[in-house]
Amino acid sequence: MTAPHPEESLMRVPTSLLAGATAVAVVVGVAGTTPAQARTVPAAADLVAADPPEIPGSAALVHLTELNKVAEQNGGTRAHGRPGYKASVDYVERTLKAAGFTVNVQSFTQGGATGYNVVAEWPQGDPDNVVMIGAHLDSVPAGPGINDDGSGSAAVLENALTVARAQLKPTSRMRFGWWGAEEVGLVGSSHYVKSLSADEKKKIKTYLNFDMVGQKNIKSWGIYSDSPDITPIWKQYFDAKKLQTRSINWAGSTDHSPFKNAGIKVSGIGDDADPCYHARCDNMTNVGETSMGHASSAIALVFWKLAGAQRQVG
Repeated sequence: MTAPHPEESLMRVPTSLLAGATAVAVVVGVAGTTPAQARTVPAAADLVAADPPEIPGSAALVHLTELNKVAEQNGGTRAHGRPGYKASVDYVERTLKAAGFTVNVQSFTQGGATGYNVVAEWPQGDPDNVVMIGAHLDSVPAGPGINDDGSGSAAVLENALTVARAQLKPTSRMRFGWWGAEEVGLVGSSHYVKSLSADEKKKIKTYLNFDMVGQKNIKSWGIYSDSPDITPIWKQYFDAKKLQTRSINWAGSTDHSPFKNAGIKVSGIGDDADPCYHARCDNMTNVGETSMGHASSAIALVFWKLAGAQRQVG
């Protein structure tokens, strides 16, 4: 997450969108299928609603362990323009491809260095109605960024793998994004939104963002205040677990902002009570399995509901 306003930890200073580039096509398939087969929609009678899963925190910690290793092997950081960031991109891309996704790695330039976004889409559901989840993949130069925002990146990645394992047949398209250069001004997410045509922006009905969701001592889960109609869905998960929630306004400080500025409905969860915020100690000792399990499972519940998750029977 980019640094908060010094006078208010929950209110953020708006950031202008950056100049965009040409639209980049996102194509995704399942291994072993032709494009036509991947997009075949079964008869409605063959489908039933799919219950969102409880995703174990241990699954997301596998990804965090790999991102921490990447930082250790690259000067202790995964910051934009550093080798550790490109290695992080390579890990996400490699993991998604192994699950059967075709992955789009979108490049951009910031501060004289090349940055990267990673985007993938599950090839089922209405392509004109997209529900998207995302997180920033870069850290600050000072540390490995395992909570900020390896945690959000890992939760999104494990959700993508869970969708692939479940072979979901949602009514809406499910899209996944990992953004570069967030820590220097929401650059990657701004570039992605600017790269979309007006029609492509209209297809994204909701974008959900996850920043700093793994801190091991989370006392109260912050729910973005941008879309009050989505808040009760988040609370459905957290209330069932008897976990405290609060409303947060992170306008301008994390990657939902470019989407919102483009007229797209946004929401998300996060927590800014991190003693290792933007510090070297934001490593594996700063995150916890319980928090990662709650974050990943809450994301699944909201994502699957908004996308109309279904599974094929028989």
